[in-house]
Amino acid sequence: MPKTLVSKGTQGVGAYIASGAPYVWVTAAAISMAFIITLSLLVLTASRGLPHFWPADLVQGSYQEPGGKSEPLLVEIRSTEEVTTARLLSAGLKIEDSKPLHDRILVKVANRDLLGADFRYLLSDWFTARTEPQDATVFERVEWGNFHGFLTGLEEDGKSVASGADTWAAFRKAEARADDLRGKLHAIEKGRIRSINYAIERVRLDERRLALAGHTPENAAADYARLDARRKEQQALYEGLRGELESLKKELARDTLIVRTVDGTEVKLPLAKVLDAYRPNEMNVFVKIGFFFHKIWEFVSEDPREANTEGGIFPAIFGTVMMVMLMSIVVMPFGVLAALYLREYAKQGVVTQSIRIAVNNLAGVPSIVYGMFGLGFFVYFVGANIDKAFYAESLPSPTFGTPGILWSSLTLALLTLPVVIVATEEGLARIPRSLREASLALGATKAETLWRVVLPMASPAMMTGLILAIARAAGEVAPLMLVGVVKLAPSLPLDGDAPFLHLERKFMHLGFHIYDVGFQSPNVEAARPLVYATAFLLVLVILALNLSAISIRNRLRERYKALEG
Repeated sequence: MPKTLVSKGTQGVGAYIASGAPYVWVTAAAISMAFIITLSLLVLTASRGLPHFWPADLVQGSYQEPGGKSEPLLVEIRSTEEVTTARLLSAGLKIEDSKPLHDRILVKVANRDLLGADFRYLLSDWFTARTEPQDATVFERVEWGNFHGFLTGLEEDGKSVASGADTWAAFRKAEARADDLRGKLHAIEKGRIRSINYAIERVRLDERRLALAGHTPENAAADYARLDARRKEQQALYEGLRGELESLKKELARDTLIVRTVDGTEVKLPLAKVLDAYRPNEMNVFVKIGFFFHKIWEFVSEDPREANTEGGIFPAIFGTVMMVMLMSIVVMPFGVLAALYLREYAKQGVVTQSIRIAVNNLAGVPSIVYGMFGLGFFVYFVGANIDKAFYAESLPSPTFGTPGILWSSLTLALLTLPVVIVATEEGLARIPRSLREASLALGATKAETLWRVVLPMASPAMMTGLILAIARAAGEVAPLMLVGVVKLAPSLPLDGDAPFLHLERKFMHLGFHIYDVGFQSPNVEAARPLVYATAFLLVLVILALNLSAISIRNRLRERYKALEG
C-alpha cells in the first residue's frame, strides 16, 4: 500500500478520535447499561413482590407419600421448582420411580394455629385429585395469619342466624358492620384516648416541674388546683370513652363464623378477629385486578402487624419521607454556606485545599461511623444536656437524650454534607467572572452580588447536590439503627397533639423494615415477598423524591440559561 494512503488513513483515525465521537459512544453505552441494570432490578423486585397481593386460587387435593396416609389439603400454590432425585432421597423421602428430576411445589396451607406452619413443600406427583372448589374461602385474621376453609354458618350471640347457601350473603353484611365498628374503635383508641393520655402526662410533668422549682401545694395552691382540674377533666373524658369502647367491643364480639376445614373439622372464628374474607376461585380476571390494587393500597396505607409480616407499611413510608425532608432542611443551608466560603471568601492556598481534600475524604467514611458519632455526640451529649436544661421534670426518662428522628436527620445531614458542598462549589465555579464584575460595576456589594446573581445561577448545581444527598440518605440503614429507627413505632412523629411535630420520637424506616422482615422474621416464607415489595416501594419513594428535586432544578436551569449564555 502506498505510503501516502497509509498516512491519510492514520490521520483519519486520529481525527476521528480527536473529535471525541468514540468517547460519546462509550458514554452512551455505559449510560444505557446502567439504565438496563436499574430497570432489570425494578422488574425483579416487582415480579417477586407484587404477586403477593394477587388472589391466588385455592387448590383442594390429596397428598400421599408412598406407604403413607392420604392427607387432604386446601392450599395456594406459590412456586414450582425442579429437584433432583438424589436430593430428595438425602432428605429422607421414599422415591420409587426412576425419574432424575421431580417437580416440588411451595404451597401456603395457612391455618397456622392448627397446623403449626403456613408453608410446606410438596412433591407435585404426590399431590393428586386436584380441584378448585368455588366456595373455598381465604380468611385474613388479625393474628395467626390466613385461614383456609369453607364457611358453613354464622352465629350471633351464640345463636345461629345463617347456614348453608345463605351464609356468605349474611357474612358480607356482618363484615361491613364489623368494619364500621373496627373503624370507630381505631378512632377512639389511636386518636382520642391517645390524646387524653398525652394530656394527662403533660399534667404530671407540669406538677413535677413545679415541685422541682420548689413550689409545694401549700405555697402554690392555685397552680396545683388548676393542674388537678385539668387532670380530672381528662379523666372524665377517658371514663366516658372507656364506656363507649366497652360497648363497641361487646358489639363487635357478637358474631362468630363457623368454618369447616378441608379435613372436616369445624372451627369457630370470631368475626372481630377476621379482617377480610374472599373466594378467589369464583373471581374473574377483572375482579381479581380490582382486588389486587385494593390490597396494594392496604399495604401502603395501613400499620404493620404479626411481627411486620402482615398488614401495611405506612409508618415506615411516613418516617422515611419525613426524615429525608428534615435532613434536606438541615444539610442545604450548611452545605451552601460552606461552599460559598470556600469558593468566594476563603484565601485560596494550602489550608483551603486541605479543607477540600478533607471534605472529599468525608464522603468515603463508612456510614456506621457517622452513626456512632451521632449516638455519642447528638444523643448522649447534646440530647442529655437538652434534657437537663429544659426537660428536667421528665428525668430519668430521657426526652431528647435518646435516639429519635431529629438525631437521625442530623446524622444523615452530616453524612451527605460533603456531597452538597462539592456540587455547590462546582456550580459556583462555572459562573462567569464577568457577571460578578458587572454586578460590582453597577454598585452592588459583594454580598448583594452573591445573593442576587451568583446563588440564583448556582441553584441548579445546589439542587444536584440535594438530589445526590436524598438518593444516599433515603437508603441508609446502618447509622439509623443507632440514632432513631425502630422495628415498630407506637406513634408517628407528626400528629394532632401540641407541639404537633415531635422530633424526639423514634420512627420506622423502609430500609430498616426490609432488614427486619428479611432477616429477623420468624416466618421466612411469608416475609420473602414482603421484602421484595418493600424494596420496590423504597426505590419508588426515592425516585419520587429525586424527580421532584430534578423538576425544580430543571426549572431553575431554564430560568438562568440566558444569563449563563
